[in-house]
Amino acid sequence: MAAYQTVVVGTDGSDSSYAAVDRAAAVAADAGATVVIVCAYFPAGKDEVLRAQDELGDEAYQVVGSAPAEDTLQSARDRALKAGARDIETVAVKGEPVDALRSTAQERRADLLVVGNRGLNTLAGRILGSVPSEVARKSGVDVLIVHTT
Repeated sequence: MAAYQTVVVGTDGSDSSYAAVDRAAAVAADAGATVVIVCAYFPAGKDEVLRAQDELGDEAYQVVGSAPAEDTLQSARDRALKAGARDIETVAVKGEPVDALRSTAQERRADLLVVGNRGLNTLAGRILGSVPSEVARKSGVDVLIVHTT
């Protein structure tokens, strides 16, 4: 089996997602592959962000606009460099995380998709579906679910 050529990993700025970035970068470094870091976001005005912070608290980072997504991607890029990746691309995608990861993996012809396990073992994740379980179920490529919690 040939080594992976393109590794796509999702981040939302959480510690869990950054652990997945670290692992994806290490795999990419070992394989000499490109790592593509994806951050999905929802466009939001100031009022929407404040309302999300009131309702979601620490989870509000998931619903902010593209500028914070770019900041998240820069932090993830720095981590990927530290983990040994050399060929790094970043992509901010408007929309749902699962759709963003799947479409980016298709567009970049990725052969590995990496996500953290956050939400996999929660009640909400079991009822509503979590990003890791949806990605694993719907992806047409290998999926690595990194134990981060």
